[in-house]
Parts: sequence; structure tokens; C-alpha cells
Amino acid sequence: MEALINQFSYGLFFWQLIILLIVIFILGKFAWKPIVNALEERENGIADALASAEKAKLEMARLTNENEQLLKEAREERDLILKEAKELKDKIVAEAKQHAQTEGARLIEDAKREIDEQKLRALAEVKSEVSSLSLDIARKVLTKEFADQSKQESLVADLLKDVKLS
Repeated sequence: MEALINQFSYGLFFWQLIILLIVIFILGKFAWKPIVNALEERENGIADALASAEKAKLEMARLTNENEQLLKEAREERDLILKEAKELKDKIVAEAKQHAQTEGARLIEDAKREIDEQKLRALAEVKSEVSSLSLDIARKVLTKEFADQSKQESLVADLLKDVKLS
């Protein structure tokens, strides 16, 4: 080190200092501004890219939430539609059962009424036939019985005995 101090020259130092200042001035004038501008542009570009990435991330999160909400609403609407359809089906089935029961009861009642009417008609026919047969039989019996005059007189006498005069 001592050797460096002994060889020190003020003239050389002066010129080196001036050259250094000129280099610094030239670099400051022509190189520092473009370098600083390029660094600032790069820094701004990186900041913009980060901001865009963050914005895209937020937009993606928002869209994801919105999609989940839409899916949830769609599921709820589907469940509601299915519930309404089931209720409508149950209502239609219940109405159909009620209608079938009512119609069945009406048909049974109509059938009973028809059976009763046919039974009454049959009984009336049987009574009519029985009375016709009875009259025919009575006519034949009476015709045969009254062919003889003495039998007629005895029958009239028996009938008069049964009749009481008051």
C-alpha cells in the first residue's frame, strides 16, 4: 500500500476524476434515463400483469361463485318442480280413486236397483202366472164339480153355513 501512496500523482488523479465525471454525465444523460425508463416500464408491466392476474383471479372466483349459485338455484328449482309434479300426481291419483269409488258405488247401486226391479217384475209375472193357473184350475175344478146339480147345492149350503148373519 505504501508503494501506491508513493506513486500517487495529482495530475493523473485530476484527469481520472474529470473522465469519471464525464462518463457519469454521459451515462446519466444517455444511458441512465433509458435504463431507468426501461426498468420503470418493466416494473409497470409486471405490476399491470400482477394486477391483471389478481383481477382475473377475482373474476374467476366471482364466476365460480356465480356458477355455484346458479347450480344451487337450478337444483332448488328442479326439486320444487319435482315436488309440484309429485303433488299433482298424488292429487290426480286421489281424484281418480275417488271418482272410481264414486262411479263404482253408483254402478253397484244401479245394479242393485235393476236387480230389485227385475225381481219385482219376475214376482209380478209369477203372481200373474199363478193367478192365471189358479183361475184355470179353479174353472176346470168348478166346471167338473158343478156339472152335477146335487154337488152345486151342497157347496152352496156349506158356504151359507160358514156365513154368519148378524
